Amino acid sequence: MSKNVGSLDRILRLVVGLILAGLFFYQPDAGYRWVSLIVGLILVGTAGMSFCPIYRILGLSTNK
Repeated sequence: MSKNVGSLDRILRLVVGLILAGLFFYQPDAGYRWVSLIVGLILVGTAGMSFCPIYRILGLSTNK
């Protein structure tokens, strides 16, 4: 599994992921809260591993 997520991409994924995961706790009655948690955790995970499976399928890489 080679790295295909660059530094700026990692930072953006981490920030957006944490915001989306935080919405789970901020809006307890919202219908989208589980979706935001799942998407947020996926973004945080891909930032942490520096690997995005969708990038691999599409043949993209932001790692330079």
